[in-house]
Amino acid sequence: MTTRGSLEIKDVGKFYDVDGQQLKVLEHINVHVSSGEFVTIVGPSGCGKSTILRLVVGLDGDYSGTISLDGQVIGGTSLDRGIVFQDHRLLPWLTLEENIGLSLENSGWTSADKKRTIREHIDLVGLRGFEKVYPYQLSGGMAQRAAIARGLVNRPEILLLDEPLGALDALTRLRLQEELLRIWRVEKTTMILVTHDVDEAIYLSDRILVMNANPGRIVREIEVDLPLPRDRTSPEVASIKREILEHMGELSIHAEAA
Repeated sequence: MTTRGSLEIKDVGKFYDVDGQQLKVLEHINVHVSSGEFVTIVGPSGCGKSTILRLVVGLDGDYSGTISLDGQVIGGTSLDRGIVFQDHRLLPWLTLEENIGLSLENSGWTSADKKRTIREHIDLVGLRGFEKVYPYQLSGGMAQRAAIARGLVNRPEILLLDEPLGALDALTRLRLQEELLRIWRVEKTTMILVTHDVDEAIYLSDRILVMNANPGRIVREIEVDLPLPRDRTSPEVASIKREILEHMGELSIHAEAA
């Protein structure tokens, strides 16, 4: 029996039409993500990381291969797949609790159940007391917490995170990494993160998929078999970081430049 939140990507390829020519952006993408696993995708710009998330969430159905959640082939968007972007995308005319509640509009839940779960998820991301606040009154980190709450409020089987901390300052980013790790451990939701930050990937993930470009493909899968929370300065973390950068081609590039 397939476990809830289990994702299977089989031999997925993707082309874009550019000036009448087909540009291959993804080639032979094969990934299995187990229920409750935290998987991160890293790679250079343009390698197709965010494209994979768009396909999984159902925003683009024009690809070859298959993507299945819990054994069922994905077709279009669904409440069982949530997504959080780099830009929080909160609507400025709605309060924080109203923005989070948008994800429940088509849920079929009762009003009482909606209010309860909105309250629970505001508490989950540490924003109790800010229910009636508008987005312009929130810091960048608080707005991203609200976006994460909105992504989780309808209890999706999988949450996709597309550079959700990329626009934050360094200190806020570190704090939000801690928050994201805590939320994942509490909610036990399957998560797939796209990031350019290798340190972030190592700190958060069970497993890291390293991609290269032209066309986008997975060149390495790395298990991060280190206890949580992780020591960012440990030799083990440094070793994993070096392996990732080598497969991304970053170390050879820097060596040639030197």
